[in-house]
Amino acid sequence: MFKPITPIRNETDYEATLAEIEGLMDAAYGTEEGDRLDVLTTLVEAYEARHHRVDAPDAVEAIRYHMEAKGLQQSDLAQLVGSKSRASEILNRRRALTLRQAWMLHRNWGLSAGSLMKPYALAVPAAAHKTVARGRSPS
Repeated sequence: MFKPITPIRNETDYEATLAEIEGLMDAAYGTEEGDRLDVLTTLVEAYEARHHRVDAPDAVEAIRYHMEAKGLQQSDLAQLVGSKSRASEILNRRRALTLRQAWMLHRNWGLSAGSLMKPYALAVPAAAHKTVARGRSPS
């Protein structure tokens, strides 16, 4: 017999619910245990959404994760962004993605448009990058 399901109000409730979920992981779908597992995971998801928010990755993090997960190389990225040097600049945060590059990554690799369009810090500020690219030192 199970104890009644109650809201998750704090970290103690959260940890106890996770422990109960762990014990129900092998429950068959459509059984009393399976239904309980479904309800408890829904409660945990709601609690985590309010209290354990994780920001979406920025474009470079999303690209790197996708490349690692799919076994892709920098040359695969280069095909979508124009060249190997451009891919290197993007991965090393020396150049931001253009709208077209973001669209290509979204369309071809299925990356989140939100992550690709989220502003992110560059290793070299954009104005300094343009000056260096012309062969002059930044002021």
